[in-house]
Amino acid sequence: MSLKNPPRTVRVAPSLLAADYGRLAEEVASIEEAGADWLHLDVMDGHFVPNLSFGAGLIKALRPRTRLVFDVHLMIAPVDPFIAAFADAGAEHIHLHIEAGANTHRSLQLVKSFGLKAGIAINPGTPAEALAAVMDIADLILVMTVNPGFGGQAFLDSQLDKIARLRRMADETGRDIPILVDGGIDGKTGARCVAAGADTLIGGTSVFGRSDYREAIAALRAAGG
Repeated sequence: MSLKNPPRTVRVAPSLLAADYGRLAEEVASIEEAGADWLHLDVMDGHFVPNLSFGAGLIKALRPRTRLVFDVHLMIAPVDPFIAAFADAGAEHIHLHIEAGANTHRSLQLVKSFGLKAGIAINPGTPAEALAAVMDIADLILVMTVNPGFGGQAFLDSQLDKIARLRRMADETGRDIPILVDGGIDGKTGARCVAAGADTLIGGTSVFGRSDYREAIAALRAAGG
């Protein structure tokens, strides 16, 4: 099957998980000045994924320091009891996992009840068809291109077909549903994801691991062709 889609405008969302935790406010200001579109915030609970990161308090502390869209990825289960706290902290988007609970549709409704965009995230081992029943309510789709929990992992080629299937499913709704990709994303893998149908690239070490953030963000955005 062909994975080539028409050229598209690419958003870049650096992931705070890869930033220098000793100077987070400065890191956020730097990527905003360097041209980032969104700030991706990975929240891990040590239960749904085998790692801990940060919570709503840190996000709330950073909110006054930037105008970037806060794209919050909740890798936690159960998720519903925490949605209000992240809404209050200043999230504009909240992604939750299709694998995180039995009532995903209700959880997405809860996110939207706070006036936020509701994202649905999907792990590498979950088929695209698992999202069919929530495609009517999801505002964004987040495809994990590594197994969630740790930064710095190698990109999984197996996810390209999934991205292409999800792009077709999203387009069939008649709505403009962004498809984000997260995990092992750099200029080369990002270009392959965009060709498959993604439009938003989440870069961790490919941004914060570079000395020139503006150059790193521009390299990712160039993946749109």
